[in-house]
Amino acid sequence: MAALPVIDAHHHVWDLAVRDQEWITGEELAPIRRTFTLADLEPEARAAGVTATVLVQTVTVAEETPELLALAGDGALVAGVVGWTDLTAPDITDTLAALRALPGGGRLVGIRHQVQGEDDPGWLLRPDVLRGLRAVAAAGLVYDLIVRPHQLPAAARAAALLPELTFVLDHAGKPPVARRGTRPWADGLRALATLPNTVCKLSGLVTEADPASWTVEDLRPYADTVIEAFGPGRLMFGSDWPVCRLAAGYTEVLGAARELTGRLGEDEQRSVFAETAQRVYGLRVPAV
Repeated sequence: MAALPVIDAHHHVWDLAVRDQEWITGEELAPIRRTFTLADLEPEARAAGVTATVLVQTVTVAEETPELLALAGDGALVAGVVGWTDLTAPDITDTLAALRALPGGGRLVGIRHQVQGEDDPGWLLRPDVLRGLRAVAAAGLVYDLIVRPHQLPAAARAAALLPELTFVLDHAGKPPVARRGTRPWADGLRALATLPNTVCKLSGLVTEADPASWTVEDLRPYADTVIEAFGPGRLMFGSDWPVCRLAAGYTEVLGAARELTGRLGEDEQRSVFAETAQRVYGLRVPAV
């Protein structure tokens, strides 16, 4: 299976000389409190057989998205960008059109907001947010969900209200791997997965586990739940680099994902590691 093509559907870059990443605080996150660029990522990704990636926003700053779009383009490793814009802004439709008109704007494939940081568990259901999500759908983009388990019910309700929009769940909804729990995460995940306009990323599990002692078997119950709920055709691999470096290197994360999906057939693995991301994000890369 190592010869199968790989699209990394979730990674980040940031330059602390350009702007601070205010979320990188405390001793636990100290190892990633430095600048990470594509020049750091490319050797690791290409050595692992990755042919294309999706670059995802990290901060709620409008200036970041144009910077990320400038890194994407023909021949570049980055084939798509999930950026940020204010979903509640009255002019969101014009803003999305302006982003599309920028250099690299054709590689804008989705929008994300740090819902996990919102105090209101029903934030996604606010009328102004739903209006913004409709604008995202009308622009032909998808919406990446970064939520915690208690926010999954609101995510499912939003997806039900907006069948025209594809929702991509980042990091499998952040299951409680370290404390070996399953509820309410599993219930919320399965409810979301019943909606046909939802997709899930097999990503971020190593940093939800104990970063110093995790094993593939620690992750397996959560990966199995995700595979059962969404199926390979609605599942995509993401490294979550460089955040994953808190627990594992790039090759180790990819190797763990291969082990976790090892019971799937070759065509199913092809979906998880390339075809789902290419189809959902509309990535302009060679056919996989």
